[in-house]
Amino acid sequence: MASRQKGSNVTVENKRPLTLRDVSEASGVSEMTVSRVLRNRGDVSEATRARVLAAAKELGYVPNKIAGSLASNRVNLIAVIIPSLSNMVFPEVLTGINQVLEHTELQPVVGVTDYLPEKEERVLYEMLSWRPSGVIIAGLEHSDASRAMLKAAGIPVVEIMDTDGKPVDAMVGISHRRAGREMARAILDAGYRRIGFMGTKMPLDHRARKRFEGFTEKLAKNGVEIEDRAFYSGGSALAKGREMTADMLKRSPDLDFLYYSNDMIAAGGLLYLLEQGYDIPGRIGLAGFNGVELLQGLPRQLATMDACRKEIGRKAAEIIVARLETPPREVENQVVLTPTISFGDTLKRE
Repeated sequence: MASRQKGSNVTVENKRPLTLRDVSEASGVSEMTVSRVLRNRGDVSEATRARVLAAAKELGYVPNKIAGSLASNRVNLIAVIIPSLSNMVFPEVLTGINQVLEHTELQPVVGVTDYLPEKEERVLYEMLSWRPSGVIIAGLEHSDASRAMLKAAGIPVVEIMDTDGKPVDAMVGISHRRAGREMARAILDAGYRRIGFMGTKMPLDHRARKRFEGFTEKLAKNGVEIEDRAFYSGGSALAKGREMTADMLKRSPDLDFLYYSNDMIAAGGLLYLLEQGYDIPGRIGLAGFNGVELLQGLPRQLATMDACRKEIGRKAAEIIVARLETPPREVENQVVLTPTISFGDTLKRE
C-alpha cells in the first residue's frame, strides 16, 4: 500500500527502502547533488544543502554505509534500541531477545537513548545506516524524524513494552494504563484511601506516565485523590526511595499507602519503613512495579506487578525471525500481554 509523505510530492511504498532518487525527487535536485550533500562532499550551496537535508529528514531517508562494500544490502544484525541499561528492566528484555536469536544467524546490537528523543534519533539513524535486518525499539512515542525513519526502513520494526498507542509496524507489550488501573483497584479493595505516589519525572518516561494516568483515573472513579506525590530524575535507586519516602511521610504522616512507579525506589521505601518500625501492611501498605528479582532478597516481599519483560523480548524477536523467513511466516503483529499483581507482604488482600 502506498503512502504519500507529508510535505513532499513523492509517493513511496511503506516496505520499500528509500533511495537517493526519492530524496532527489522530493528536493528537486539531481541524485549526484543529493549524494554530495549526504556525504558532506563537493561544492553545494547552503540553500540546496538545506533543501536536501530537510527532504531526507522528512522522508526518513538514511544513507547506506555498506553500499558498495557488500553484495547484500542487509546484515544479520537486529538493532535493539532501549532507553536505559542502568535498571534491571531492559537487561531482562535483552535476555528474552537473545534466547530467540541465538538459534538463528541474527545478532542483536544495542543502542541506549537515555529516554531522550533527540538521542533516539541519532542512535536510530546510525543503526539504520548499517542496514540491519530488523529493529526492536522501546516505546510507541518517537519524534517525527524517528517515526519517518522507522516507516521508511523497509524492514520489520517491533515497538516493545507498551501497547497504549498505534505502532509503526508491530508491537509487543502491556497496557500500562490498565496496569495502573489494576493496581489502584487492588489498593482500594484492600481498604486503603490516603495514598501517596512516588515516581520518575514523566515527560521522559511515557510508560510510567500512562500507569500514573490509569492509576489516578481508577482512584477518581471511586472518589479518591492522591494526597501527596513526588517525582525524581536519575537512576531507580534504593537510596532515592528511602529519601523520598522519609520526606513524604514528614509532609503527610497520615498516608496509609505508598505507590511507587518502580520496584527499586519501592524497595528503598520498604527498608526505610521497616527501620522506622511501621506496621506493614496494617498501618501502611506499599507497592512497586516491574517484579524484579532483587525483591526476592528483601526482608518482606514487596507488592508489585510483573511487567512480562523476558516474554516481551522473546515475542518481539519471534516476530522479527518469522518476518525474515522466506517466504515470511504469518505471525501475530500486535501482542498484548497481561501482567499479574503479586500481593507479597505489603498489600492487604481483600
